[in-house]
Amino acid sequence: MARRFTLDFLKTQAAAGAVLGLAAVAALAVANSALSPAYFTALKSEHTLQVGPLLVSLSLSEWIKEGLMALFFLIVGLEIKYEILKGELSDPRRLATPVLAALGGMIAPALVYLTLVPGLGAPVGGWPIPLATDIAFALAVFGLVARGLPSSLRVFLLTLAIVDDLGAIALIAVLFSSGIEAQPLMLVLGVLAATALVARLGKVGPPFWALAFAAVWYLSIQAGLSTSLTAVAFAATVPVAPRVHDGQSPLQEAIHDLHPWNAYLVLPLFAFAKAGVSFAGLSLAQVFAPLAVAIAMGLFLGKQAGVMTMTWLATRLRIGRPPSEATWLEIYGVSLLTGIGFTMSLFVGALAFPGAVDAPEQVQVKLGVIGGSLLSTLAAAAILAVAARRRARTAPPPELDPR
Repeated sequence: MARRFTLDFLKTQAAAGAVLGLAAVAALAVANSALSPAYFTALKSEHTLQVGPLLVSLSLSEWIKEGLMALFFLIVGLEIKYEILKGELSDPRRLATPVLAALGGMIAPALVYLTLVPGLGAPVGGWPIPLATDIAFALAVFGLVARGLPSSLRVFLLTLAIVDDLGAIALIAVLFSSGIEAQPLMLVLGVLAATALVARLGKVGPPFWALAFAAVWYLSIQAGLSTSLTAVAFAATVPVAPRVHDGQSPLQEAIHDLHPWNAYLVLPLFAFAKAGVSFAGLSLAQVFAPLAVAIAMGLFLGKQAGVMTMTWLATRLRIGRPPSEATWLEIYGVSLLTGIGFTMSLFVGALAFPGAVDAPEQVQVKLGVIGGSLLSTLAAAAILAVAARRRARTAPPPELDPR
């Protein structure tokens, strides 16, 4: 069952990468067309949602960042819990190498960024931006250029990216949750405790979980908490064990029902809202601005260096095992894929440098994330394509039909 679930996840994520790519291209096209003023004005426009006495007023950009992306992090949290309890992360021997690789893939980009800060004059606060990997884009590129390579590489990439996301969520919680209001915070904790208690009974259906999540989200906004943090905390309360009366797991049901919405609506909308960069009057000074260069190099150089170094060390020290049947060239190609930050990096960038979507720092964040992700994509595609051709040449010829 775990194997089937993982394969379904990979298939959906790979297909979603193409939709993400189209959304990013559409954002760039609109931002550089006659619709550009309307695009940026719409993202800044305020919108209010009121349900009875409950009121939330945010800009469209904030609705996407704090609203729709909360759904994304809910699904990430559910997937992490499933993998820990039932999936690839449940086997310590298979877990060690991608976990260590993910840690290296978070530490090295930060070091690269901070190393460049004195020479470039980039703001120190941008160091968390190149730490995350965009699972959908990375798997989409892998699916396009890595046909014929061992399936263990896909599992390695997925596991690494999940741990990577968990680290990014922890950083978001520590760095970007400030000015907390005590009363709504206590109510958030109360709702989470109640859902955890109800989960032990295992007798409630989807409407309860939907209402409980809505309550946690609303109270998080009121408390000034990161909705990504509370979404993952809520996911931890959803039961993974099948219900007695119908044999269905609420956690797997939620992932199955929400994953397509996340892959084909939430993330593309976020990409469309955040990837739009106007090139009107763009100069080389802006393209090679300190913040943009530091982010791009953190993604391109830092991610591959951290992942490869820790994978080699884990193997050398026999703490873990590399992906079965994979060569080091193929593992290097996967390490390059982790430099595709895109959605997650743009999200962290929006938190690290809050402001208008067309503010100078936001433009530099976008240029850096797009540049680093593009470099990583092209390099990974080239390496994995070469690795696939080598494997095809060395593969034994098919046996003749004895009939």
